[in-house]
Amino acid sequence: MGFTERTAEVLNDLIEINNDRADGFRRAADDLKDENIDLKATFEKLSTQSRDNVTELAALVGRTGEEPEKGNTILGTLHRAWIDIKASFGGDDRHSILAECERGEDAIKKSYRDALQEQDLGEDVRSVLLSQQTGINASHDAIKALRDAHA
Repeated sequence: MGFTERTAEVLNDLIEINNDRADGFRRAADDLKDENIDLKATFEKLSTQSRDNVTELAALVGRTGEEPEKGNTILGTLHRAWIDIKASFGGDDRHSILAECERGEDAIKKSYRDALQEQDLGEDVRSVLLSQQTGINASHDAIKALRDAHA
């Protein structure tokens, strides 16, 4: 199959950003005010999508003989802290929430684009990443459409 240390590193980076995304959407769903409660199901679905991605990516890392990541990125942790601070100062209107979610979606889209630039991933890994990328792109577009509808 031709797994390399670099492949495990790329997959682990994607695990971390998917963990960030899952935690971010879970926190956003938990923190929603009554006027935005309709977003709860969307955010919970996207959190689950990333948890499913992590499970799939961790299995691929395990096949390399490396240990899958279990944590988050420093930037993701800082982004969630920023959202918490912003919300505490009244930045919790629907447009603001969705704009922050879209920023996170932009980051994960970039991570998948970068990962797919790697040459030695192997076709099975590339296939998984392309499938996950399709779901993430669709989610990004849905969040963007919601944001634009409340501009």
